[in-house]
Amino acid sequence: MRRRALLAALPLLMAQGWPAQPIRFIVPFAAGGNADLTARLFAGAMSPALGQPIVVENRSGGTGAIGTEAVIRSRPDGYTLLIGSPGSIVNGPLLQANRRYDTFTDLVPVALLGNVPMVIIVQPSLPIRSLAELVTQSKARPQGITIGTSGVGGANHLPLELFKAATGANLVHVPYRGGGATVPDFLAGNVDGLLVELPTVLDLHRQGRGRILGVAAPQRSPQAPEVPTFIEAGHEGFLAASFVGLFAPAGVPAEILQRVRAAVAAAAAEPELRARLAAFGADPPTPAELTTPGAAAFLQNELAKARRAIEIAGLKPE
Repeated sequence: MRRRALLAALPLLMAQGWPAQPIRFIVPFAAGGNADLTARLFAGAMSPALGQPIVVENRSGGTGAIGTEAVIRSRPDGYTLLIGSPGSIVNGPLLQANRRYDTFTDLVPVALLGNVPMVIIVQPSLPIRSLAELVTQSKARPQGITIGTSGVGGANHLPLELFKAATGANLVHVPYRGGGATVPDFLAGNVDGLLVELPTVLDLHRQGRGRILGVAAPQRSPQAPEVPTFIEAGHEGFLAASFVGLFAPAGVPAEILQRVRAAVAAAAAEPELRARLAAFGADPPTPAELTTPGAAAFLQNELAKARRAIEIAGLKPE
């Protein structure tokens, strides 16, 4: 009986002394992408409230599966948390023939951190200045036009396949290990363009080292007001955005999750953090998205959209 009572009290005892050491945010993608940028922004803002450093660790590979699995298999003590996005949380598992984890049972959504629109950017040396010209020129080239994304099943892969299905464009998919990993190859001229989150390439566009052709959002971005939306370019209803969320492995005590959630909410309310999110084109989380039920409802909606997109694009699990 004493043993059972002790085991029952263990989560509470863990929570009372938490955090007693640094916390890790595992980003399952290469540094420099949208998830990585958002993770570092929130880590810096949340650390003072929790009284411990928050270390951001990049573990890329498998369209986010490697880093995600590392978190799922970690000890559920609140010291190892996951920065999740569509590729690792929604799309990737749907496109795995042998699914290695179930994000809706193996992970708990703590809160969403932000949402950003996706864009298509091409090399400035290419004579392509619009989405229409991209489609036309891709069809005129036997070898097509190469477009890099964050990986097979990643956040950017499904929008690319949907765009190809809707336009018949001859766009050759080049998968990478995260959105940040696409940039060096793009700068080296090894890929013609990218379909990626706006923050990842906004500076390249501003500096003339890339040309954004369209933003897949309902309205033009204040950070690049000269760039038309896909809808303005004639692609009715074409929207594509990438969320970033904070997740914990199943089994973390509720008291610890509540402390983390409160730190996220406090960080999200800071004017400086909101201004920095806006500066790279991200929308901050809504009050509902800062709760586990609200984040879970958002993810279920994303799951339904991804299933429809996979069917339309004719993709099969691999």
